[in-house]
Amino acid sequence: MNTTTNANIRIRRANERGHANHGWLETYHSFSFAHYHDPKWMGFRSLRVINDDIVMPGQGFGRHPHDNMEIVTYILSGQLEHKDSMGNGHIIKTGEVQYMAAGTGVFHSEFNPSDDEAAHLLQIWIQPDERNVTPRYAEKSYADAPNGQWNLVTSKQGRDGSIAIHQDADLWLARLGATDQLAFDVKPERHVWLHLAEGSLTLNGQRLESGDAAYVSEATTLELEATSDSQVLLFDLS
Repeated sequence: MNTTTNANIRIRRANERGHANHGWLETYHSFSFAHYHDPKWMGFRSLRVINDDIVMPGQGFGRHPHDNMEIVTYILSGQLEHKDSMGNGHIIKTGEVQYMAAGTGVFHSEFNPSDDEAAHLLQIWIQPDERNVTPRYAEKSYADAPNGQWNLVTSKQGRDGSIAIHQDADLWLARLGATDQLAFDVKPERHVWLHLAEGSLTLNGQRLESGDAAYVSEATTLELEATSDSQVLLFDLS
């Protein structure tokens, strides 16, 4: 793969994110959240939150409300027990995705049921394109998804077996082994946010490490080459 630096690609480094350590929870905020506020980083298009959370064993988020937000949780390692006012209750594990349309309002809790293993997860909020929808829940495992390719996690219409959400926001997941190469074409009038959840890679010649992100709002081709085992989330947004 021939990679060249593309001036249209901008980088958001992991150490630029907001950070808090509450003892039971260590968290990094890509965008303004809770006590972290930066007017330059209020979100990207419909993408409002990417929180990189480590929840200690036996700890979690108590019952609390949400409304009018599309909430996606991806478990990088460990497990998380979910309960909500819709009657859903399940332990989601490594490689699994949980989706909740908060809509008119829902209460939920998230708890790490392990006695000895921290849970590492990404909590993602996407602003819906329609308010006050009926709350909805879904989950899907990507633990056995093929490596070295883009796997579609969410989409507006739920195409190709992905989870349907209330927004024109395609979320893609890719796991790459060291030296794996992968490309993504950013189409005209689309906007991409790429989050490197784990590992290291080069993106059009620029080095990214775990927690780094890149974003682009012009038609271009993104060329990735992993330099270690990596996990990438890519948001293709209207």
